[in-house]
Amino acid sequence: MALDLQNQGMLGLPRAGLAALRAALYRDAGTAAAGYLQEAGYAGGETLFAAFRGWLAARGEPAPESLTLQRFEELATLFFREAGWGSLHVGSLRNAVAVLDSTDWGEADPQSGIEHPACHFTTGMLADFFGRIADAPLAVLEVECRSAGDKRCRFLIGNAEVMEHVYETLGRGEPYETAVADVE
Repeated sequence: MALDLQNQGMLGLPRAGLAALRAALYRDAGTAAAGYLQEAGYAGGETLFAAFRGWLAARGEPAPESLTLQRFEELATLFFREAGWGSLHVGSLRNAVAVLDSTDWGEADPQSGIEHPACHFTTGMLADFFGRIADAPLAVLEVECRSAGDKRCRFLIGNAEVMEHVYETLGRGEPYETAVADVE
């Protein structure tokens, strides 16, 4: 059973179009582009979560928050892949933050040669999506990105205070693993 984008309030967007939008925003808005993309992604999280819930129900699966971690990972990977985003591996880092890894994430553009992680639309979208599962506000920070030459995109998910600490630690030039170790 294929994902029905139209009836889920979604549309198919070519990856090249999203990459061009990101490039134009960076060209015209500079570093503010990241915030614009995150805001847009966050605004779409509710619709994406509703689509996931409906997609699960159509398959006779329970609500997302009722799935075991293993079953959630299987189904979320299938859903995100079917929606064109790519596959996900769900895990945790030192029991302090959730981790999402993808070697084929749709927003990433390995040809772009960007210096820093750049899946900003995704970070906003995933913050809203996973915040709905957790029933609490969450923040998402991309710490590895295929657009920046990494082999995978890696997203860390946690509460705002933890993610702010990780962000500040990265800003000082220290690895994210160090920041996560500080909060366990």
